[in-house]
Amino acid sequence: MPLPFTPWPADLAARYHEAGLWEGIGVAAMVARTAARFPGKTAVVAAERRLTYAALIEEVDTLAAAFLARGLRPGDRVVVQLPNIVEFVVVYLALNRINAIPVMALRAHRHAEVRHFLRASGGVAYVIADVVGHFDFRAMASEMAAEFPALAQVIVVGEPLAGQVALHAMAGDARSIAALQVDPSSISTMLLSGGTTSMSKLIPRTHDDYVLNARLCGAAAGFDMNTVFMAILPLGHNYNLASPGLLGAFYYGGTVVIAPSTDSDAVFALVERERVSVIAAAVPLISNWLHGDVADRFDLSSLEVVQNGGARLPPELRSRLRAAFRCTPQEIYGTAEGLINMTRLDDPDDVLLESSGSPVSTWDEIKVVDDTDREVEDGTSGELLTRGPYTIRGYYDAPDKNSEAFTADGFYRMGDIVRKRGRQIYTEGRRKDLINRGGEKISCEEVENLIFAHPKVKTVVLVAMPDPVFGEKACACVIVKPDESLTFDELITFLRGKQIASFKLPERLEIMDAFPISPVGKIMKRDLRDLVAAKVAAA
Repeated sequence: MPLPFTPWPADLAARYHEAGLWEGIGVAAMVARTAARFPGKTAVVAAERRLTYAALIEEVDTLAAAFLARGLRPGDRVVVQLPNIVEFVVVYLALNRINAIPVMALRAHRHAEVRHFLRASGGVAYVIADVVGHFDFRAMASEMAAEFPALAQVIVVGEPLAGQVALHAMAGDARSIAALQVDPSSISTMLLSGGTTSMSKLIPRTHDDYVLNARLCGAAAGFDMNTVFMAILPLGHNYNLASPGLLGAFYYGGTVVIAPSTDSDAVFALVERERVSVIAAAVPLISNWLHGDVADRFDLSSLEVVQNGGARLPPELRSRLRAAFRCTPQEIYGTAEGLINMTRLDDPDDVLLESSGSPVSTWDEIKVVDDTDREVEDGTSGELLTRGPYTIRGYYDAPDKNSEAFTADGFYRMGDIVRKRGRQIYTEGRRKDLINRGGEKISCEEVENLIFAHPKVKTVVLVAMPDPVFGEKACACVIVKPDESLTFDELITFLRGKQIASFKLPERLEIMDAFPISPVGKIMKRDLRDLVAAKVAAA
């Protein structure tokens, strides 16, 4: 029975194949192709484990055969919830090898989210670690198995509970998969939509489009066989998985180094030891690094590029990163649904430090529209719409959501307010991330960038707070630098010196020790809004 997802129109699919965009190869086969070229080269490093490409493919094929022996079949959906360990890579590729579909849950997800993923995907298996931190995933998995009769097996990296099976105890004969052919037009991976305002939707990425995604992003990042790529954020997120991520590194024969944690000393000791050349990071990480002394205490001479994804890195921090780390900052802006924009390593400074990048493919169609879906002139703010050879045509089994998120002619609504100059994109925030103060719209990102320049400010997020007269007003949530303090009057005086419209000035200041952070390193603005709203109500 065909799975409920929207394929590309046949004429477009034919054009993508004829143009060489879609290579007709599965994700696991792409990695095996690289392994045939560089069998003895190190493919992945994590903790004390090191696997060459040949050893990686051997483990993948053995596990793929074991999955088959346990009854998994092409098209089966498998929820994968693993931390950043070598087994993540092996499990992900082994499922792709037999054309089963990994549903990429994140480590921080709990009962409500996992229940939703199992129900929405029709998952028949669940792969977990035993205990991570202080949380026992096995107990949660047992509850899920009791709720979902179709969940036939729980596979555990570590020690299983009764009724579960240990990954290391699974066995299979790799010869059993020798003749197994993967349909490259079928679903390879189910990613999760942002999910910061509602339960995540399932994003079906095919082998054809996901291999292309990795290839294009790797090219834009300058990846080659000498690349040593470090992943710090969750591997199950599109950014670290294929944009360019580990699949981008594997496409070009590079090495993937998996950081053990986000701890700065652990990260940069590994950068020094493994001669890491590219790090995939996010604003909170970069901000912390720049306010620390890691650049002075570790040998970072191998480091060439620090990538930023998830939220725009302010120009000031890009400049400071380049100066402190003697590397190139690379902005990556896009979506798990498809379109990826990247600054290029040889871009002029005005682009490198200001832009959110340009599409990684000339086949990416982009347009910026107003509230009536009419295209606006370059330099005018509007919502970004896109379609192309690696942007999905619809969510998995979600017709109602698809009617909202996609136009009749197949353009995906990004939900982001941007300005476009030619093919360069300049983000201004989420469509729903504008503060409406009595009809006056305040761009959170615009005001945040101004506050960032205050000498006492380490980082800032501007959020809406409820107001009985204006509907919404702006509240600045600020983390100050060590041993500093900041008053509301100081902040307003500073902003007035920037000569901005008075309606854009924050009308409340909250000094905080830390911001709530999502599993993929994004600041959870919804949680901040709820916190501020509660304080306003209490006052």
